Amino acid sequence: MIDGKIKYIDLFAGIGGFRYSFDKAGFKCVFSSEINEACQKVYNDNYGDIPAGDITRIHAEDIPDFDVLCGGFPCQPFSICGKKKGFEDTRGTLFFEICRIIEKKQPLVVVLENVKHLLDHDNGNTFKIIIEKLHNLGYKTSFKVLNSKDYGVPQSRERIIIVATKYGKFNFLDMQKSKSVYIKDILDEEGEFEILDKNEYTLLEDKYVKQQPSGLIFCGYRNKNIWKKGIRPNTEYLSRVHRQPNRIYSSNGIHPTLPSQETSGRFWIYIPEQDIVRKLTIKECYKLMGFPEDFKIDSNKGNAYKQCGNSVVIPMMFELAKSIMQQAFDNGGEYGHFGNDLSELPLFHAI
Repeated sequence: MIDGKIKYIDLFAGIGGFRYSFDKAGFKCVFSSEINEACQKVYNDNYGDIPAGDITRIHAEDIPDFDVLCGGFPCQPFSICGKKKGFEDTRGTLFFEICRIIEKKQPLVVVLENVKHLLDHDNGNTFKIIIEKLHNLGYKTSFKVLNSKDYGVPQSRERIIIVATKYGKFNFLDMQKSKSVYIKDILDEEGEFEILDKNEYTLLEDKYVKQQPSGLIFCGYRNKNIWKKGIRPNTEYLSRVHRQPNRIYSSNGIHPTLPSQETSGRFWIYIPEQDIVRKLTIKECYKLMGFPEDFKIDSNKGNAYKQCGNSVVIPMMFELAKSIMQQAFDNGGEYGHFGNDLSELPLFHAI
């Protein structure tokens, strides 16, 4: 290892999912940016650092030198839960703000995260533009859809990860996966639980309850009609709000993706051992994202649920950060140019 720590910046920082992961892997954050004031406060509460605001108003020359750029740029323009307007949405154009900073600062590594639907948006043209832009800036890119369930959290959450490097290509196969865990493994034993009465839900017959390839076990639904017109028979219980079904999942499986649009935390699970259906607590939702027990969350529950759903999954990003450290910065790296002595690589800013 090189003495000192590798510098990185944290753009579209949210509540600091990237920050926690890369700090834990031995990197040093020298700059962060987040426009939302509620997120800024949570970030400061946990890291003692208030992120700079609107990225469009930040001059690249005012950012300290760094080696790695991390950016979970806004996913709503490309998400299946949003309107999928892509670069037509002003948030979609924020990718080009990242490019502006890359062009000026020329970091060794760029790490970008987004929803997997970015790959298919506009028949693949949006993703093609992103890769071509990074190529024109002098970077070789690797990308892969990763699922958080493979990294020690009981949530099926697929995200596209792009790693762009100045030398060689990043190898995702170096990332270490974890053994499977399930919802029951992260549940609190005590707390103020919101439990449904028996007449508020219907459980499926055992013959219809099967574990899906994703690991989810759909086992019932709340007896709540939300949509009246134009629905198929026997689907009255499915909510059309944010396109998320009004479903109940067994704690013996894993949980579907936590969306940022769900600010009431309506995530219901069935616990067979107790024969109850209850809502996941806000604390348990943060566990599904891999946040530590002592992480300080927003006092406003609506904000806290939204911030949780907008974050990156920490164990997955930690494994990514470890692999980047090994491949790009350790003298013992195995892949391509990353295995060479770092004296040959410019723009190394160790602390």
